[in-house]
Amino acid sequence: MKHITFLIVAILALCISTSCSRTKNPNARTDTYSSGSITFGADESFAPIIEEELDVFHSIYVQAHCTPKYMTESEGMNLLLANKLLMMFTSRDFKKSEYDNLIARDRKPYTVHVGYDGLALITNRENTDSCMSVKDVKRILSGEAKTWKEVGTKTRSGEIIVCFDNATSSAVHYVEDSILNGKPITAENAFATKKTAEVIDYVEKTPNAIGIIGSNWLNDKRDSTNLTWNKNIRVLAISRSDDATPENSYKPYQGYIYNDFYPFIRRIYALLNDERGKYGLPWGFAQFVAAPKGQMIIFKAGLLPAYGNISIREVKIND
Repeated sequence: MKHITFLIVAILALCISTSCSRTKNPNARTDTYSSGSITFGADESFAPIIEEELDVFHSIYVQAHCTPKYMTESEGMNLLLANKLLMMFTSRDFKKSEYDNLIARDRKPYTVHVGYDGLALITNRENTDSCMSVKDVKRILSGEAKTWKEVGTKTRSGEIIVCFDNATSSAVHYVEDSILNGKPITAENAFATKKTAEVIDYVEKTPNAIGIIGSNWLNDKRDSTNLTWNKNIRVLAISRSDDATPENSYKPYQGYIYNDFYPFIRRIYALLNDERGKYGLPWGFAQFVAAPKGQMIIFKAGLLPAYGNISIREVKIND
């Protein structure tokens, strides 16, 4: 009888010890689909839309606290793949090798497509030329065309200066991968700042500059139609035709992204590497952005939602 009593006491002591060790684990995750605290990554070029999504998400789910860290695409993907981030908003999906590696390590990678934006080319207000061909964009970025006269402009002269948001940003990745067909940017007068806001500021002050940024930085928040952009810069219309004219060139408006008329379109993804899969807060926020409320926020911000019924109406815009 004494042996049985001792065995029961030992089991109870073991259970209590195990329970205490669990409650004291400082690394234990307590977040749920709609509560708790997380930190996630986002490409800096998507900062405006991420902030708008978070404002609404936090107003609905008051027990949830999602903190974004804005960084370059390269930095964010490295942290995500090293299990140092649970989620990253960026403009590319997992590569097959990355996905397979995560699966082999018993991780749970998920891709949530949330929208589209256009990679916009902006110039100084003094530059009144309104359109440019894809061919000339390639010539500028490859260094073949160095001056404004070489790309047929009528109002500008001098060398073209190209400004990016960051040397390892999603904009640079898109240019090299999708515009230059896998080749590096070799324009002599191309350089990178650290943030998108600095690109806009530089272009505002530099008559010969071209800035390359995500279109969600362009919108004038006072205009609910998303047809008015920052008045301090000019947004170029881009043509797939070698001879760019106002009639065959398009700006990154939602309708032209939807109809694939605008040439430089990026997808926006939430990429997850979360061992809790669909039960944690990263999945909850990603699904909110992809759900009707989140998609309406994307639409009102001037980007194109990934889901929903879209109707297109033609309007005449006086620039």
